Amino acid sequence: MDFMSLVRQRESCRNFSEKIPTHQELENLIEAARLSPSACNSQPWSFVVVTGVKAKEVAKCTQSLSMNKFTENCPSFILVCEEKATLMAKLGGVVKDQQYAPIDIGLATAHICYQATAQGMGTCILGWFDEKKVIETLSLPKNKRIRLIIAAGFAKDDHLRQKKRKNLEEIVTYISD
Repeated sequence: MDFMSLVRQRESCRNFSEKIPTHQELENLIEAARLSPSACNSQPWSFVVVTGVKAKEVAKCTQSLSMNKFTENCPSFILVCEEKATLMAKLGGVVKDQQYAPIDIGLATAHICYQATAQGMGTCILGWFDEKKVIETLSLPKNKRIRLIIAAGFAKDDHLRQKKRKNLEEIVTYISD
């Protein structure tokens, strides 16, 4: 599959089937993230893969205020955690007034989602969750920073929704000589 086909196929999955991803399928997602680019090769991330009974508990941590009810059927979650960046990335960030770690984490997350799509899996990136409750539920270190949670599994329905995106003319400016 060429990359643009992959991009067109990837969408947020909110209806997971009962099929459980294999260890190898989940490891492939992490490998894609591991190979993603980062500022000064700082790789300011770590990942926690949650399956089984603990996945059901993580799902509950994402469901406050009637949000993310679909996660109750999700068989696995990937916690995307921020780790300390390298000294060079931190210095570059100060000099350029830019925080690179969130950008790097976004790139790693995208790599996970595209690899999942390439494997026939579905994902949904979650920013709405109770971080303290997740840390407590999984007995993670209290200083762990969970930036995103990716719901990962197989879609119950493989019908693609039409993407609602701005027109190219609305988002790009070309400048040349």
